[in-house]
Amino acid sequence: MFDAQTGGKHPDAKPLKGFKGAGVLEVVADDDGNTYRAVYTVKFAGVVYVLHAFQKKSKSGIRIPPEEIEKVKTRPKEADKDYE
Repeated sequence: MFDAQTGGKHPDAKPLKGFKGAGVLEVVADDDGNTYRAVYTVKFAGVVYVLHAFQKKSKSGIRIPPEEIEKVKTRPKEADKDYE
């Protein structure tokens, strides 16, 4: 996230599918046999909002489980309100 805070982009960050034009990015990191994901947005000037971070449990391959996506979908609106 430091890269995003300083105006850059993490080398492993990629746009999250289904959020075109919203500036929603995902970073995936592996540690000690576990996979972690952080989803954030950089659409606000000078601010990075972390929308969700979680440990990926392999229920559906590499896809993000629907319950995690639902959490991410509601949070950009909350970030809009907070930023105002």
